[in-house]
Amino acid sequence: MTTDNLTCIIVGASHAGVNAAFTLRNQGWQGKIILIDKDQHLPYHKPPLSKKALTAENQEIAALLKPEASYQQANIELILGAEVSNLNRESCTLDVTENGSLKTLQYDKLVLATGARPFIPPIPGLAGNRAVFAMRTLDDVKAIRACIDNKDVKRAVIIGGGYIGLETASSLLGLGLSVTLIEREERLLARVTAPVMSDFFKTLHQQKGVEVLTGLEVVSVNSEQDNQLVLCDDGTSIETDMIIVGVGIKVNAELAEQAGLKIDNGISVDEYNQSSDNNIYAIGDCANFKHSMFTQKVRLESVQNAVDQAKIVAKNLCGETIVNTAVPWFWSDQYDYKLQMVGLATGFDEIVLRRESAKQNTSLECLSAWYFKDGALLSVDAVNNSKAYALGTKAIQTGTKINRAVLADENEPLNHKTLFLA
Repeated sequence: MTTDNLTCIIVGASHAGVNAAFTLRNQGWQGKIILIDKDQHLPYHKPPLSKKALTAENQEIAALLKPEASYQQANIELILGAEVSNLNRESCTLDVTENGSLKTLQYDKLVLATGARPFIPPIPGLAGNRAVFAMRTLDDVKAIRACIDNKDVKRAVIIGGGYIGLETASSLLGLGLSVTLIEREERLLARVTAPVMSDFFKTLHQQKGVEVLTGLEVVSVNSEQDNQLVLCDDGTSIETDMIIVGVGIKVNAELAEQAGLKIDNGISVDEYNQSSDNNIYAIGDCANFKHSMFTQKVRLESVQNAVDQAKIVAKNLCGETIVNTAVPWFWSDQYDYKLQMVGLATGFDEIVLRRESAKQNTSLECLSAWYFKDGALLSVDAVNNSKAYALGTKAIQTGTKINRAVLADENEPLNHKTLFLA
């Protein structure tokens, strides 16, 4: 496949977009590669934002995905701080505003890695409130730290008990703030894990000093100078100095929708990450794709998925024909605890919980939750238990049956010989 005179434009320069650009070049794409993002910063790692980046002394020192010189060496044109306002599929053009100037760029192939943005619920008192923050970008982190460092901020309320909310709670507690976390569902991590794991992390955060309120919905925020009063639907009121919202995301699919691409829980793509337009692909958080392991399309919000899809699209654009066969995995760091998750538990009908002795030289608890459907392993959640995570990954990849009696017996050693059935 000759690509000398072709131009590939990638919209979105986070994990998906950056990996697509460099893999494309490494796979032999000879034509232009243009990488566009509205973030003004050099592309950086997102997972550390709610953890190391938030607690670091200097938020300017972000972990870059690639050094600046790498883009020049790979002949990748990087356009930052730019907004793409129009996609014309007939002319294969994009309208891009950079430094106040509008220009039109022509593409032969287009990759949409537009990601997602925080969803700010329409709660009275949130919009326009300078004490309210999201947690998605480096600028968000810098704004939160500036508020903490420059003002007499001692109290924080976090709305949302998912990964972002829990990780942020851990970080803020480490910065010396008192933290109250409010979750509208009856348990934490309700969308992604089983009640036993929800209970574990609720207890963990409570033991560390976080006030965890579940089954409550915030109905309004009243501001008086620097004091914020958070009101809940049961009449509970909490005074705080700052509020961080982590209730979910909204997919950045507007550009694709405006261009008439098929939209279904994101930008709808096939197993090759190709959209309803043969010249346009979508990858990362914004892509609802057909995965070889699942009967229905899935949209995954993880770095692993973004990188996998980036490589798939780059290779397909360079003449290969490959699909996504990777087992999804995720992780979350909270205090000294690491949660590793592999597979998707959707539709499970059985859970086996395994608790194990604390690791040597540490008092940290180790446990894992194994999700099955009709006897087949779907997913594993492992807390401080890399062995369970690795064994679960191998079993899901190979479709190996699990000896659930051994798994449930904490006195039985956990290894390939004892756990895997022939």
